[in-house]
Amino acid sequence: MISYNTHIHKTSDKWVTFVHGAGGSSTIWFKQLREFKKYFNVLLLDLRGHGNSKLHLKDAFMDKYTFDTITDDIVEVIDHEKIEKSHFIGISLGTILIRNLAEKHPSRVESMIMGGAIMKLNLRSQVLIRLGVIFKSIVPYLWLYKFFAFVIMPNKNHKESRLLFVREAKKLYQKEFIRWFRLTSEINPLLRFFRSADIKIPTLYLMGEEDYLFLPSVRQMVQNHRSSSLVVVKDCGHVVNVEQPLFFNETVIKYLLSKK
Repeated sequence: MISYNTHIHKTSDKWVTFVHGAGGSSTIWFKQLREFKKYFNVLLLDLRGHGNSKLHLKDAFMDKYTFDTITDDIVEVIDHEKIEKSHFIGISLGTILIRNLAEKHPSRVESMIMGGAIMKLNLRSQVLIRLGVIFKSIVPYLWLYKFFAFVIMPNKNHKESRLLFVREAKKLYQKEFIRWFRLTSEINPLLRFFRSADIKIPTLYLMGEEDYLFLPSVRQMVQNHRSSSLVVVKDCGHVVNVEQPLFFNETVIKYLLSKK
C-alpha cells in the first residue's frame, strides 16, 4: 500500500483527499494543510514511487504502471480507511488520476477540485513528450525534469513552484521516472474521453492565467460540462496552490462548504 497520512477532525465527517502530481509528494500541500484541517478530515497521499511510497518499490509496485493501477492505489487507501466518499483535490497530473477515479468509482467522489488541470496536450506539450521519449534513457532524468518544469513554469513568479517540484523530483529514482514517463503513451486517448464525457460530479477548475499550456483547453471544456466551473487565478502559473495559496485555500474551502 502507498504511504499516506490522515488528520482527523473532531466533529466533521467530511473528507478531503489531496493528490499530488508526477515528481511531487504530499509535502506540496504544506500551504493548505493548516486551513483545511479546520473544516475537514484530511487524507494526504504519496503516489507510488514518490515521497515515502518509494520505500515500498521493491515489494509492491513492480507491475506495469498505468493510470488505472495508480488510481487503484488511491482506492486501496480510502477502502482501508473506510472512507465511503471524499472531496478530491489534485494538482497537475494528479487531476488526471482524480478524474479517472471518478469514472471508475463515481459514488466515492463528492466533488473534484482540479488545480493546474491537464485535460489536453497542445502541440508544444506533445513535442516535449516526444523529446523526453527519445532522451529518457540517455539523459539524466533530473535534466529532463528541470527542462520540463521551466517550459511549464517559465516566469519569474513561478520560481517557487519550479524549485519545489525539482527538489521533490530529486528524490525519485531514474527507473521510477521512466516508469511514470511511459504513462504518456496512454494519456491522449484518456484526455480525449475526459473532455467529451461530462461526468456530472461537481468540479471546480482553478487555473493560473499564465498556465499557457493547459488553460485554453480547460476553458473550452468547461463551457460544455454543466457540472464544472472555472476560476482563473491572476498572476499565477501552473501550480496554483503554491503560487497563490491564500486565494486557493479561500476559494476551495468556500466551494467545498457549499456542497454540504
